[in-house]
Amino acid sequence: MPRLLASLRQWRPSRLGLKLFVAILSVNVAIAASVFLAVSYSIDRGFLDYLNQAQERRATLLADGLITRWETQSSWEWLAQSPERWPYIVRFELGQEHRDRPSPLGEAQDFALRNHDGHFVVPPVDAPRGSNDWRWLTLYSEHNENGKSQPIGALGFRPPQHMMERMESRFLERQQRNLVVIVISLGLASLLLAGGLSWWLGRRTRALAGATQRLTEGDYHTRLSERGRDELSSLARDFNVLAATLEASRDARARWVSDTAHELRTPLAVLRGEIEAMQDGIRPLNQENLTSLAQEVAQLERLVNDLRMLSQSDAGALDIQLAPMNLSEHLESRLSDANRWLEESGLQLTGQLAPSIRIRGDAQRLRQLWNNLLDNSCAYTQSPGELSVSLASDARFAVVVWQDSSPGVPESELSRLTERLYRVEGSRNRASGGSGLGLSIASALVSAHGGSLEASTSPLGGLRWTLRFPLFTAP
Repeated sequence: MPRLLASLRQWRPSRLGLKLFVAILSVNVAIAASVFLAVSYSIDRGFLDYLNQAQERRATLLADGLITRWETQSSWEWLAQSPERWPYIVRFELGQEHRDRPSPLGEAQDFALRNHDGHFVVPPVDAPRGSNDWRWLTLYSEHNENGKSQPIGALGFRPPQHMMERMESRFLERQQRNLVVIVISLGLASLLLAGGLSWWLGRRTRALAGATQRLTEGDYHTRLSERGRDELSSLARDFNVLAATLEASRDARARWVSDTAHELRTPLAVLRGEIEAMQDGIRPLNQENLTSLAQEVAQLERLVNDLRMLSQSDAGALDIQLAPMNLSEHLESRLSDANRWLEESGLQLTGQLAPSIRIRGDAQRLRQLWNNLLDNSCAYTQSPGELSVSLASDARFAVVVWQDSSPGVPESELSRLTERLYRVEGSRNRASGGSGLGLSIASALVSAHGGSLEASTSPLGGLRWTLRFPLFTAP
Protein backbone atom coordinates (compact mmCIF):
# COMPACT_ATOMS: atom_id res chain seq x y z
CA MET A 1 0.00 0.00 0.00
CA PRO A 2 2.71 2.59 0.81
CA ARG A 3 4.41 1.75 -2.48
CA LEU A 4 1.13 2.32 -4.34
CA LEU A 5 0.64 5.68 -2.64
CA ALA A 6 4.20 6.70 -3.52
CA SER A 7 3.58 5.73 -7.14
CA LEU A 8 0.36 7.78 -7.21
CA ARG A 9 2.16 10.78 -5.74
CA GLN A 10 4.81 10.43 -8.44
CA TRP A 11 2.16 10.58 -11.18
CA ARG A 12 0.26 13.44 -9.55
CA PRO A 13 0.61 16.55 -11.77
CA SER A 14 2.47 19.45 -10.28
CA ARG A 15 1.12 22.98 -10.12
CA LEU A 16 3.58 24.01 -12.79
CA GLY A 17 2.27 21.23 -15.04
CA LEU A 18 -1.33 22.33 -14.48
CA LYS A 19 -0.41 25.90 -15.35
CA LEU A 20 1.26 24.69 -18.53
CA PHE A 21 -1.82 22.64 -19.39
CA VAL A 22 -4.14 25.62 -18.97
CA ALA A 23 -1.79 27.88 -20.93
CA ILE A 24 -1.36 25.45 -23.85
CA LEU A 25 -5.07 24.68 -24.01
CA SER A 26 -6.02 28.37 -23.90
CA VAL A 27 -3.53 29.26 -26.63
CA ASN A 28 -4.75 26.44 -28.89
CA VAL A 29 -8.40 27.37 -28.40
CA ALA A 30 -7.59 31.02 -29.08
CA ILE A 31 -5.73 30.03 -32.26
CA ALA A 32 -8.68 27.89 -33.43
CA ALA A 33 -11.16 30.71 -32.76
CA SER A 34 -8.91 33.23 -34.53
CA VAL A 35 -8.64 30.96 -37.58
CA PHE A 36 -12.40 30.51 -37.65
CA LEU A 37 -13.05 34.25 -37.42
CA ALA A 38 -10.43 34.97 -40.08
CA VAL A 39 -11.95 32.41 -42.46
CA SER A 40 -15.45 33.76 -41.82
CA TYR A 41 -14.28 37.31 -42.52
CA SER A 42 -12.55 36.16 -45.69
CA ILE A 43 -15.73 34.47 -46.90
CA ASP A 44 -17.93 37.44 -46.02
CA ARG A 45 -15.64 39.93 -47.77
CA GLY A 46 -13.25 38.56 -50.32
CA PHE A 47 -15.12 35.44 -51.39
CA LEU A 48 -18.40 37.31 -51.76
CA ASP A 49 -16.75 39.86 -54.07
CA TYR A 50 -15.41 37.00 -56.12
CA LEU A 51 -18.90 35.49 -56.39
CA ASN A 52 -20.33 38.82 -57.57
CA GLN A 53 -17.77 39.07 -60.35
CA ALA A 54 -18.29 35.45 -61.36
CA GLN A 55 -22.08 35.85 -61.48
CA GLU A 56 -21.76 39.00 -63.61
CA ARG A 57 -19.51 37.14 -66.06
CA ARG A 58 -22.05 34.27 -66.32
CA ALA A 59 -24.89 36.77 -66.84
CA THR A 60 -22.93 38.49 -69.65
CA LEU A 61 -22.18 35.14 -71.30
CA LEU A 62 -25.85 34.07 -71.07
CA ALA A 63 -26.99 37.46 -72.37
CA ASP A 64 -24.84 37.09 -75.52
CA GLY A 65 -26.38 33.67 -76.19
CA LEU A 66 -29.94 34.95 -75.65
CA ILE A 67 -29.35 37.90 -78.00
CA THR A 68 -28.20 35.49 -80.71
CA ARG A 69 -31.27 33.29 -80.21
CA TRP A 70 -33.60 36.37 -80.32
CA GLU A 71 -32.00 37.55 -83.57
CA THR A 72 -32.72 34.12 -85.04
CA GLN A 73 -36.38 34.02 -83.84
CA SER A 74 -37.05 37.82 -83.81
CA SER A 75 -39.13 37.41 -80.63
CA TRP A 76 -39.37 35.63 -77.27
CA GLU A 77 -42.56 33.73 -78.19
CA TRP A 78 -40.69 30.49 -78.70
CA LEU A 79 -39.40 30.64 -75.12
CA ALA A 80 -42.66 31.85 -73.59
CA GLN A 81 -44.48 28.92 -75.20
CA SER A 82 -41.87 26.38 -74.05
CA PRO A 83 -40.55 27.59 -70.65
CA GLU A 84 -39.23 24.07 -69.89
CA ARG A 85 -36.40 24.81 -72.36
CA TRP A 86 -35.00 27.54 -70.06
CA PRO A 87 -32.83 25.29 -67.82
CA TYR A 88 -31.25 23.62 -70.86
CA ILE A 89 -30.56 26.98 -72.53
CA VAL A 90 -28.91 28.31 -69.39
CA ARG A 91 -26.70 25.21 -68.99
CA PHE A 92 -25.79 25.24 -72.71
CA GLU A 93 -24.85 28.90 -72.87
CA LEU A 94 -22.80 28.60 -69.65
CA GLY A 95 -21.01 25.51 -70.94
CA GLN A 96 -22.44 23.18 -68.30
CA GLU A 97 -24.48 20.85 -70.47
CA HIS A 98 -22.04 17.95 -69.97
CA ARG A 99 -21.83 18.33 -66.18
CA ASP A 100 -23.82 16.04 -63.91
CA ARG A 101 -24.20 18.81 -61.33
CA PRO A 102 -24.34 22.47 -62.37
CA SER A 103 -22.44 25.18 -60.54
CA PRO A 104 -24.33 26.64 -57.55
CA LEU A 105 -24.07 30.02 -59.31
CA GLY A 106 -25.24 28.75 -62.69
CA GLU A 107 -28.67 27.25 -61.96
CA ALA A 108 -31.66 28.29 -64.10
CA GLN A 109 -33.57 29.49 -61.04
CA ASP A 110 -30.90 32.15 -60.51
CA PHE A 111 -31.81 33.89 -63.81
CA ALA A 112 -34.96 35.56 -65.18
CA LEU A 113 -35.91 37.11 -68.51
CA ARG A 114 -38.38 39.81 -69.52
CA ASN A 115 -39.16 41.41 -72.87
CA HIS A 116 -38.73 45.04 -73.86
CA ASP A 117 -42.14 46.09 -72.51
CA GLY A 118 -41.42 44.69 -69.05
CA HIS A 119 -43.45 41.51 -69.15
CA PHE A 120 -41.72 38.43 -67.84
CA VAL A 121 -40.80 35.76 -70.32
CA VAL A 122 -39.12 33.69 -67.59
CA PRO A 123 -40.25 35.10 -64.24
CA PRO A 124 -37.98 35.12 -61.15
CA VAL A 125 -38.35 32.14 -58.85
CA ASP A 126 -39.26 34.37 -55.90
CA ALA A 127 -41.93 36.37 -57.79
CA PRO A 128 -44.29 37.88 -56.82
CA ARG A 129 -42.44 38.31 -53.46
CA GLY A 130 -40.28 40.72 -55.31
CA SER A 131 -37.64 40.95 -57.95
CA ASN A 132 -36.46 44.42 -57.07
CA ASP A 133 -33.40 43.00 -55.36
CA TRP A 134 -32.37 41.26 -58.56
CA ARG A 135 -29.82 42.79 -60.90
CA TRP A 136 -30.90 43.39 -64.49
CA LEU A 137 -28.78 43.46 -67.61
CA THR A 138 -30.45 45.12 -70.64
CA LEU A 139 -30.25 43.13 -73.88
CA TYR A 140 -29.64 45.06 -77.12
CA SER A 141 -29.88 43.82 -80.70
CA GLU A 142 -28.51 45.47 -83.83
CA HIS A 143 -30.51 43.18 -86.12
CA ASN A 144 -33.07 45.76 -87.39
CA GLU A 145 -33.86 47.91 -90.42
CA ASN A 146 -32.05 51.14 -89.42
CA GLY A 147 -28.97 49.31 -88.06
CA LYS A 148 -29.24 50.93 -84.61
CA SER A 149 -29.22 49.06 -81.31
CA GLN A 150 -32.63 48.48 -79.82
CA PRO A 151 -33.55 46.96 -76.45
CA ILE A 152 -35.12 43.58 -76.80
CA GLY A 153 -35.46 42.73 -73.13
CA ALA A 154 -33.53 42.36 -69.88
CA LEU A 155 -31.76 39.45 -68.24
CA GLY A 156 -32.07 39.31 -64.48
CA PHE A 157 -29.72 37.40 -62.16
CA ARG A 158 -29.90 36.76 -58.49
CA PRO A 159 -27.12 38.47 -56.41
CA PRO A 160 -24.76 36.05 -54.65
CA GLN A 161 -25.96 37.38 -51.29
CA HIS A 162 -29.37 35.81 -51.89
CA MET A 163 -27.83 32.51 -52.92
CA MET A 164 -25.61 32.56 -49.86
CA GLU A 165 -28.70 32.84 -47.66
CA ARG A 166 -29.86 29.35 -48.59
CA MET A 167 -26.37 27.96 -48.14
CA GLU A 168 -25.58 29.91 -44.96
CA SER A 169 -27.24 27.65 -42.42
CA ARG A 170 -25.72 24.51 -43.90
CA PHE A 171 -22.32 26.19 -44.20
CA LEU A 172 -22.38 27.45 -40.63
CA GLU A 173 -23.41 24.06 -39.31
CA ARG A 174 -20.53 22.44 -41.17
CA GLN A 175 -18.04 25.04 -39.93
CA GLN A 176 -19.27 24.72 -36.37
CA ARG A 177 -18.93 20.98 -36.62
CA ASN A 178 -15.40 21.37 -37.95
CA LEU A 179 -14.57 23.86 -35.21
CA VAL A 180 -15.80 21.47 -32.54
CA VAL A 181 -13.63 18.72 -34.04
CA ILE A 182 -10.64 21.08 -34.14
CA VAL A 183 -11.14 22.23 -30.55
CA ILE A 184 -11.54 18.66 -29.30
CA SER A 185 -8.41 17.59 -31.21
CA LEU A 186 -6.46 20.51 -29.83
CA GLY A 187 -7.76 19.75 -26.35
CA LEU A 188 -6.61 16.13 -26.60
CA ALA A 189 -3.24 17.19 -28.00
CA SER A 190 -2.90 19.79 -25.23
CA LEU A 191 -3.89 17.18 -22.67
CA LEU A 192 -1.21 14.77 -23.91
CA LEU A 193 1.42 17.49 -24.22
CA ALA A 194 0.69 19.13 -20.87
CA GLY A 195 0.35 15.74 -19.21
CA GLY A 196 3.79 14.71 -20.46
CA LEU A 197 5.30 18.04 -19.48
CA SER A 198 3.57 17.90 -16.09
CA TRP A 199 4.91 14.42 -15.40
CA TRP A 200 8.42 15.33 -16.59
CA LEU A 201 8.59 18.65 -14.74
CA GLY A 202 6.89 17.20 -11.68
CA ARG A 203 9.41 14.38 -11.48
CA ARG A 204 12.35 16.78 -11.85
CA THR A 205 11.00 19.40 -9.45
CA ARG A 206 9.97 16.81 -6.85
CA ALA A 207 13.47 15.35 -6.99
CA LEU A 208 14.94 18.83 -6.53
CA ALA A 209 12.53 19.64 -3.69
CA GLY A 210 13.29 16.35 -1.94
CA ALA A 211 17.03 16.82 -2.31
CA THR A 212 16.74 20.38 -0.98
CA GLN A 213 14.81 19.16 2.04
CA ARG A 214 17.42 16.49 2.75
CA LEU A 215 20.11 19.13 2.37
CA THR A 216 18.43 21.39 4.91
CA GLU A 217 18.30 18.43 7.28
CA GLY A 218 22.08 18.06 7.09
CA ASP A 219 22.42 15.27 4.52
CA TYR A 220 25.20 16.86 2.46
CA HIS A 221 25.85 13.63 0.52
CA THR A 222 22.68 14.27 -1.51
CA ARG A 223 23.27 14.59 -5.25
CA LEU A 224 20.98 15.08 -8.26
CA SER A 225 21.18 13.52 -11.70
CA GLU A 226 22.74 15.87 -14.26
CA ARG A 227 21.34 14.39 -17.48
CA GLY A 228 20.71 16.80 -20.33
CA ARG A 229 21.76 20.34 -21.15
CA ASP A 230 18.64 22.30 -20.25
CA GLU A 231 18.14 24.79 -17.44
CA LEU A 232 16.95 22.10 -15.02
CA SER A 233 20.15 20.13 -15.62
CA SER A 234 22.15 23.31 -15.04
CA LEU A 235 20.19 23.84 -11.82
CA ALA A 236 20.97 20.25 -10.78
CA ARG A 237 24.68 20.87 -11.40
CA ASP A 238 24.55 24.05 -9.32
CA PHE A 239 22.74 22.14 -6.58
CA ASN A 240 25.44 19.45 -6.59
CA VAL A 241 28.16 22.12 -6.39
CA LEU A 242 26.31 23.71 -3.46
CA ALA A 243 25.97 20.34 -1.71
CA ALA A 244 29.65 19.56 -2.26
CA THR A 245 30.62 23.01 -0.96
CA LEU A 246 28.47 22.61 2.15
CA GLU A 247 29.89 19.14 2.73
CA ALA A 248 33.45 20.43 2.38
CA SER A 249 32.62 23.36 4.68
CA ARG A 250 31.19 21.02 7.31
CA ASP A 251 34.23 18.75 7.10
CA ALA A 252 36.57 21.75 7.28
CA ARG A 253 34.67 23.12 10.28
CA ALA A 254 34.87 19.78 12.06
CA ARG A 255 38.55 19.50 11.20
CA TRP A 256 39.09 23.10 12.37
CA VAL A 257 37.43 22.45 15.73
CA SER A 258 39.39 19.21 16.18
CA ASP A 259 42.70 20.81 15.21
CA THR A 260 42.07 23.84 17.42
CA ALA A 261 41.26 21.58 20.37
CA HIS A 262 44.47 19.64 19.69
CA GLU A 263 46.57 22.80 19.54
CA LEU A 264 45.07 24.06 22.80
CA ARG A 265 45.33 20.70 24.52
CA THR A 266 49.09 20.38 24.03
CA PRO A 267 50.23 23.51 25.96
CA LEU A 268 47.46 22.97 28.51
CA ALA A 269 48.68 19.42 29.11
CA VAL A 270 52.25 20.69 29.54
CA LEU A 271 51.08 23.38 31.96
CA ARG A 272 49.03 20.91 33.99
CA GLY A 273 51.89 18.42 34.14
CA GLU A 274 54.41 21.00 35.31
CA ILE A 275 52.02 22.48 37.89
CA GLU A 276 51.15 19.03 39.27
CA ALA A 277 54.88 18.20 39.45
CA MET A 278 55.47 21.35 41.50
CA GLN A 279 52.48 20.58 43.72
CA ASP A 280 53.80 17.06 44.37
CA GLY A 281 57.28 18.38 45.09
CA ILE A 282 58.83 16.55 42.13
CA ARG A 283 59.97 19.84 40.61
CA PRO A 284 61.01 22.82 42.69
CA LEU A 285 59.16 26.12 42.45
CA ASN A 286 62.05 28.20 41.15
CA GLN A 287 62.65 30.84 38.49
CA GLU A 288 63.56 28.31 35.77
CA ASN A 289 60.33 26.32 36.13
CA LEU A 290 58.25 29.51 36.30
CA THR A 291 59.90 30.67 33.06
CA SER A 292 58.88 27.38 31.42
CA LEU A 293 55.29 27.93 32.57
CA ALA A 294 55.38 31.48 31.22
CA GLN A 295 56.53 30.18 27.81
CA GLU A 296 53.60 27.77 27.61
CA VAL A 297 51.19 30.58 28.58
CA ALA A 298 52.75 32.81 25.89
CA GLN A 299 52.27 30.00 23.35
CA LEU A 300 48.60 29.77 24.34
CA GLU A 301 48.23 33.53 24.08
CA ARG A 302 49.77 33.60 20.58
CA LEU A 303 47.46 30.77 19.46
CA VAL A 304 44.36 32.52 20.84
CA ASN A 305 45.40 35.81 19.19
CA ASP A 306 45.92 34.02 15.87
CA LEU A 307 42.51 32.39 16.10
CA ARG A 308 40.92 35.74 16.95
CA MET A 309 42.59 37.40 13.96
CA LEU A 310 41.37 34.67 11.59
CA SER A 311 37.83 34.91 12.94
CA GLN A 312 37.90 38.71 12.42
CA SER A 313 39.17 38.18 8.88
CA ASP A 314 36.34 35.73 8.14
CA ALA A 315 33.81 38.22 9.52
CA GLY A 316 35.32 41.12 7.53
CA ALA A 317 36.11 42.92 10.79
CA LEU A 318 39.91 42.77 10.70
CA ASP A 319 41.33 46.00 12.12
CA ILE A 320 43.47 47.39 9.30
CA GLN A 321 44.32 51.00 8.45
CA LEU A 322 45.34 51.45 4.81
CA ALA A 323 47.44 54.47 3.89
CA PRO A 324 49.91 55.31 1.10
CA MET A 325 53.33 53.87 1.92
CA ASN A 326 56.64 52.99 0.30
CA LEU A 327 56.65 49.19 0.09
CA SER A 328 60.29 49.07 -1.03
CA GLU A 329 61.58 50.87 2.07
CA HIS A 330 59.27 48.94 4.42
CA LEU A 331 60.30 45.50 3.12
CA GLU A 332 63.98 46.42 3.01
CA SER A 333 63.85 47.62 6.64
CA ARG A 334 62.24 44.39 7.86
CA LEU A 335 64.69 42.17 5.99
CA SER A 336 67.63 44.16 7.40
CA ASP A 337 66.31 43.68 10.95
CA ALA A 338 65.88 39.93 10.31
CA ASN A 339 69.33 39.42 8.76
CA ARG A 340 70.91 38.27 12.05
CA TRP A 341 68.00 35.94 12.71
CA LEU A 342 68.45 34.38 9.26
CA GLU A 343 72.17 33.92 9.81
CA GLU A 344 71.49 32.07 13.07
CA SER A 345 69.08 29.81 11.16
CA GLY A 346 71.75 29.11 8.52
CA LEU A 347 69.98 31.03 5.72
CA GLN A 348 71.62 33.44 3.29
CA LEU A 349 69.47 36.37 2.17
CA THR A 350 69.57 37.25 -1.55
CA GLY A 351 67.34 39.11 -4.00
CA GLN A 352 66.77 42.59 -5.33
CA LEU A 353 64.15 45.18 -4.38
CA ALA A 354 62.99 47.77 -6.91
CA PRO A 355 63.00 51.29 -5.39
CA SER A 356 60.05 53.57 -4.68
CA ILE A 357 57.14 51.16 -5.19
CA ARG A 358 54.10 52.59 -3.41
CA ILE A 359 50.93 50.85 -2.30
CA ARG A 360 48.10 51.46 0.16
CA GLY A 361 48.96 49.36 3.20
CA ASP A 362 49.06 49.01 6.97
CA ALA A 363 52.69 49.01 8.13
CA GLN A 364 51.95 47.01 11.28
CA ARG A 365 49.96 44.33 9.45
CA LEU A 366 52.58 44.08 6.67
CA ARG A 367 55.31 43.62 9.29
CA GLN A 368 53.25 40.77 10.72
CA LEU A 369 52.99 39.32 7.20
CA TRP A 370 56.78 39.40 6.70
CA ASN A 371 57.28 37.86 10.16
CA ASN A 372 55.00 34.93 9.31
CA LEU A 373 56.80 34.29 6.02
CA LEU A 374 60.17 34.50 7.81
CA ASP A 375 58.96 32.07 10.49
CA ASN A 376 57.86 29.62 7.81
CA SER A 377 61.16 29.83 5.89
CA CYS A 378 63.30 29.49 9.02
CA ALA A 379 61.21 26.59 10.34
CA TYR A 380 61.21 24.48 7.19
CA THR A 381 64.36 25.37 5.21
CA GLN A 382 67.36 23.12 5.81
CA SER A 383 70.64 24.72 6.93
CA PRO A 384 72.67 25.88 5.13
CA GLY A 385 70.06 27.32 2.83
CA GLU A 386 69.00 30.39 0.90
CA LEU A 387 66.13 32.86 1.10
CA SER A 388 65.55 35.04 -1.95
CA VAL A 389 63.21 38.04 -1.76
CA SER A 390 62.62 40.29 -4.76
CA LEU A 391 60.27 43.19 -5.40
CA ALA A 392 59.16 44.49 -8.80
CA SER A 393 56.07 46.03 -10.38
CA ASP A 394 53.99 45.65 -13.49
CA ALA A 395 51.25 47.87 -14.90
CA ARG A 396 48.88 47.39 -11.95
CA PHE A 397 50.56 45.46 -9.14
CA ALA A 398 53.56 45.40 -6.90
CA VAL A 399 54.93 41.84 -7.09
CA VAL A 400 56.89 40.28 -4.20
CA VAL A 401 58.54 36.91 -4.93
CA TRP A 402 59.52 35.10 -1.71
CA GLN A 403 61.33 31.78 -2.27
CA ASP A 404 63.62 29.51 -0.31
CA SER A 405 65.74 26.43 -0.85
CA SER A 406 64.96 22.77 -0.14
CA PRO A 407 63.10 20.92 1.10
CA GLY A 408 60.25 21.56 -1.31
CA VAL A 409 56.53 20.90 -1.16
CA PRO A 410 54.72 18.39 -3.41
CA GLU A 411 52.59 20.11 -6.04
CA SER A 412 49.50 18.28 -4.77
CA GLU A 413 49.92 20.01 -1.40
CA LEU A 414 50.51 23.57 -2.66
CA SER A 415 46.84 24.55 -2.69
CA ARG A 416 46.41 23.46 0.95
CA LEU A 417 49.29 25.38 2.48
CA THR A 418 47.10 28.27 3.58
CA GLU A 419 44.52 25.99 5.23
CA ARG A 420 44.32 26.50 8.95
CA LEU A 421 46.34 24.15 11.14
CA TYR A 422 47.61 22.30 8.07
CA ARG A 423 51.14 20.89 7.95
CA VAL A 424 52.70 19.16 5.00
CA GLU A 425 54.42 16.49 7.06
CA GLY A 426 51.06 15.45 8.48
CA SER A 427 52.28 15.39 12.09
CA ARG A 428 51.52 17.58 15.10
CA ASN A 429 55.11 18.31 15.97
CA ARG A 430 54.82 21.85 17.21
CA ALA A 431 58.58 22.17 17.40
CA SER A 432 58.91 22.01 13.63
CA GLY A 433 55.50 23.21 12.54
CA GLY A 434 54.44 25.95 14.97
CA SER A 435 50.71 26.37 15.37
CA GLY A 436 49.92 25.84 11.69
CA LEU A 437 48.18 29.23 11.43
CA GLY A 438 51.00 31.44 10.13
CA LEU A 439 50.35 30.96 6.42
CA SER A 440 46.58 31.24 6.95
CA ILE A 441 47.13 34.58 8.64
CA ALA A 442 49.50 35.64 5.85
CA SER A 443 46.83 34.87 3.27
CA ALA A 444 44.23 36.81 5.26
CA LEU A 445 46.55 39.84 5.57
CA VAL A 446 47.29 39.87 1.84
CA SER A 447 43.57 39.65 1.05
CA ALA A 448 42.90 42.54 3.46
CA HIS A 449 45.26 44.64 1.32
CA GLY A 450 43.32 43.71 -1.84
CA GLY A 451 46.10 41.44 -3.06
CA SER A 452 46.68 37.76 -3.76
CA LEU A 453 49.01 35.06 -2.43
CA GLU A 454 50.01 32.14 -4.66
CA ALA A 455 52.26 29.16 -3.84
CA SER A 456 54.45 27.37 -6.39
CA THR A 457 57.66 25.38 -6.64
CA SER A 458 60.86 27.39 -6.29
CA PRO A 459 63.84 27.00 -8.66
CA LEU A 460 65.97 26.98 -5.49
CA GLY A 461 64.41 23.64 -4.55
CA GLY A 462 61.97 24.87 -1.93
CA LEU A 463 58.77 26.92 -1.89
CA ARG A 464 57.99 30.13 -3.76
CA TRP A 465 55.33 32.62 -2.71
CA THR A 466 54.14 35.25 -5.19
CA LEU A 467 52.41 38.20 -3.52
CA ARG A 468 50.59 40.88 -5.53
CA PHE A 469 49.49 44.24 -4.10
CA PRO A 470 47.57 46.90 -6.07
CA LEU A 471 49.80 49.89 -6.82
CA PHE A 472 48.94 53.25 -5.31
CA THR A 473 48.13 55.91 -7.88
CA ALA A 474 48.15 59.47 -6.61
CA PRO A 475 45.00 61.44 -7.51
